[in-house]
Amino acid sequence: MKDFIIPTRSDMDMGTPRSKSTDMVTLTIDGFDVTVPEGTSVMRASAEAGIAVPKLCATDSVEAFGSCRLCVVEIEGRRGTPASCTTPVSAGMVVKTQSPKVKKIRKGVMELYISDHPLDCLTCAANGDCELQDMAGMVGLRDVRYEAVANHFEARDSSGDINSQFIPKDDSNPYFTYDPAKCIVCSRCVRACEEVQGTFALTIEGMGFNSRVSAGAGGDDFMSSDCVSCGACVQACPTATLQEKSVIEMGTPERSVVTTCAYCGVGCSFKAELNGDELVRMTPYKHGEANRGHSCVKGRFAWGYANHSDRILNPMIRDKITDPWREVSWDEAIGFSATKLRDLQAKHGVKSIGGITSSRCTNEETYLVQKMIRSTFGNNNTDTCARVCHSPTGYGLKTTFGTSAGTQNFDSVEETDVIILIGSNPTDGHPVFASRMKKRMRQGAKLIVIDPRRTDIVRSAHIEASHHLPLLPGTNVAVLSSIAHVIVTEGLMDEDFIRTRCDWDEFAHYAEFISDPRHSPEATAMLTGVDANELRAAAILFATGGNGSIYYGLGVTEHSQGSTTVMAIANLAMMTGNLGKNGVGVNPLRGQNNVQGACDMGSFPHELPGYRHVSDDATREVFEKIWGTTIDPEPGLRIPNMLDAAVDGTFKGIYIQGEDILQSDPDTKHVQAGLAAMECVIVHDLFLNETANYAHVFLPGSTFLEKDGTFTNAERRINRVRKVMAPKNGYGDWEVTMLLANAMDSGWTYTHPAQIMDEIAATTPSFAGVNYEMLETRGSVQWPCNEKFPNGAPIMHVDGFARGKGQFIITEYVATDEKTGPRFPLLLTTGRILSQYNVGAQTRRTENSVWHEEDLLEIHPHDAEVRGIRDGQYVRLASRAGETQLKAQITDRVSTGVVYTTFHHPDTQANVITTDYSDWATNCPEYKVTAVQVALSNGPSDWQEDYNAQAANSRRILPAAE
Repeated sequence: MKDFIIPTRSDMDMGTPRSKSTDMVTLTIDGFDVTVPEGTSVMRASAEAGIAVPKLCATDSVEAFGSCRLCVVEIEGRRGTPASCTTPVSAGMVVKTQSPKVKKIRKGVMELYISDHPLDCLTCAANGDCELQDMAGMVGLRDVRYEAVANHFEARDSSGDINSQFIPKDDSNPYFTYDPAKCIVCSRCVRACEEVQGTFALTIEGMGFNSRVSAGAGGDDFMSSDCVSCGACVQACPTATLQEKSVIEMGTPERSVVTTCAYCGVGCSFKAELNGDELVRMTPYKHGEANRGHSCVKGRFAWGYANHSDRILNPMIRDKITDPWREVSWDEAIGFSATKLRDLQAKHGVKSIGGITSSRCTNEETYLVQKMIRSTFGNNNTDTCARVCHSPTGYGLKTTFGTSAGTQNFDSVEETDVIILIGSNPTDGHPVFASRMKKRMRQGAKLIVIDPRRTDIVRSAHIEASHHLPLLPGTNVAVLSSIAHVIVTEGLMDEDFIRTRCDWDEFAHYAEFISDPRHSPEATAMLTGVDANELRAAAILFATGGNGSIYYGLGVTEHSQGSTTVMAIANLAMMTGNLGKNGVGVNPLRGQNNVQGACDMGSFPHELPGYRHVSDDATREVFEKIWGTTIDPEPGLRIPNMLDAAVDGTFKGIYIQGEDILQSDPDTKHVQAGLAAMECVIVHDLFLNETANYAHVFLPGSTFLEKDGTFTNAERRINRVRKVMAPKNGYGDWEVTMLLANAMDSGWTYTHPAQIMDEIAATTPSFAGVNYEMLETRGSVQWPCNEKFPNGAPIMHVDGFARGKGQFIITEYVATDEKTGPRFPLLLTTGRILSQYNVGAQTRRTENSVWHEEDLLEIHPHDAEVRGIRDGQYVRLASRAGETQLKAQITDRVSTGVVYTTFHHPDTQANVITTDYSDWATNCPEYKVTAVQVALSNGPSDWQEDYNAQAANSRRILPAAE
């Protein structure tokens, strides 16, 4: 099968952003007629015509600034030489970009820049990748007439005295350096930090000759400043002032491959830039429709785990989990696995084994795993990590709208007027999208945050939410019902939309329910902890403020009423008419890179690919015809059920691809017990993760840099993942699954993931029009992509809902069974932090750990004071399920009575605290509500000591045979 190569798309910097006007203007540039949208700059119009104008301060990722004076042009009928970057075109304009006058000015300007710049080009890390160098050549500068009396690039002056203008290089950031000696004060980094990232960490300090870029207040360096290491400043810098350390060490990359980030659900596109097969840097791809050329610290810099020494590259097996690992060949490992699984089925029945697919692997790999379980294992015992994050999204949105996914693309946020952000912290979990949201807020959009914590987006540089509703964990449904109550009782709903697009009788029934005074903000205030006046004002703002959009995350779904909350969100969107157009919608922010795709590919035990129930005869017939096997019509076991059955002795073997359920799933002790009871646990992953402590087979996995395939992001965008380098373990993950399936007599003959996608398209209606050649041409597409939507569907439910009429659902608040009391008076909720990702297996093996080397417990000053806890002290965190110890961080970001921690580090293992309560419809665990007590600690808990001892014993590897 051929490898697909992305068609050439121009990466030319057009100088200024694209105009969004639909009115066209024709002008003449150097004798050529050029037609461009009104509002386009002369610089960009020239670039559109293939005429390059020299520039230094201009770049198409930020607004024009006009400071470098290198891009001057002449315009007939106008005096002087205006900057082409800040001059908009007009009809009939005649422009000269190469007149003797402008050429002389440009050369003089460049001379001045070079006179205060080190001329060490041959040894500079940016040699060959430096715009200052390129522009000097472009304007024809061959010598410099000026000898600077003072400069910024020499530590001492000509007399040997210390040069007060010299500022040493800042090496504090682990990923890039700042060298003021090479700064030309173009302000591109400052503007990128403001306009693209929205952090406002950088500024220009001083005036005139004394001006230089500064990170934060005086005395701050890049590490101690507000910089979030997104890389936007490095990307914007035209010299070596801001430079990746990887480029300094490895040299300028000479080839690139466009691929998709394997971290969060934003799905950013990157150019992986290499020397040979050595990755040098990841540069955000300007044509990526999810990220529009932006990135975060994880995607931009945290890729070093691919070469980490902890990575396992050879298969390993052992008979008992107390034995050390023994390295074997692929043939022996696969044969051992296949024999074990078949023997278990022969002894305990066909349904005694199962598997877990990965939300970090590609669509094609996930599809093959669930296919192997259904067609080779002969049962539906397949599940995925979406069970523990967004399964309520699938249930709730399918029930109300008819589809199990978000309604909008990310671009839609640019047209929203009012945003409800509930149960999501995008500045940490989805930072690239958060930057777009913050940019829209700076343009005037209003934000309503519903979250127990005061997250960064509630208030930070140049933005502030209109309303923050700090609800008590577990009361989402009550808060949303109160918002709906205000909208309905005050007659603020969109009656025309409801009558046209929804079932009016159902709405009338719902309106009767929601109008009951028990749902009023005043009645629920004591329950939720949310001020009634604030909630009422927020409800009115959302209903009357224009285009309203709702974004939500795991703070919605990971509750015993997760599915109910999703349906309450859908009710709000329908009653206000905020669906089916730009700037509105219901948008789940997916946690991992391919959570959406894992769900699409049929990873749940009751659904085949495309969200079709296994009991449907016609659906099974489609797959049985292509697979050549029968499919069990009975749903299989979910992850919690597999663990329960293992403890009971009826579930004996499992294949786990790319998931670490021992660290990520709730009630860790129960997960331990379930894994320990199984006779064959096969872990297919990059590292010996926590689940591998209980494994009998370890199959080395491949990173996203080593595979071909697709990911589907949170906006349903199917993006290509391209092989940047050969798999270090010898096989792609899809090939490993095929080896195991064929060892169990499946007879699969795939030679490339493109063939797997063709099979997906043949069996899954929403993917019917998707194939690799189309993705190479278009770049990406949002499902559904089929005969009805040949170009995909950026916006869902435009003319009607997938289910026909939108369905309003009664959302009765039911309190969780997890209660606080005298022994456990506080409520623990969990979440993520910017620098780390999920269970931390990848990011903990990068320099990202300098920002977050351990999980901390956030506790309010009042709660800390009454317990005698000081900042940084170790505390015991205990629940009815278990206990652990970690350091306290005293902060008023959390309310009194609420504590918060992350779950990125196995040494803390926060999930030993969480309970086995779960969503009523989907078994999604209730991570966000756990009754706990916090007290000063004398050291690690007994459980931690026992766990660490078992883990160390389990990870022993016998020396390779001579």
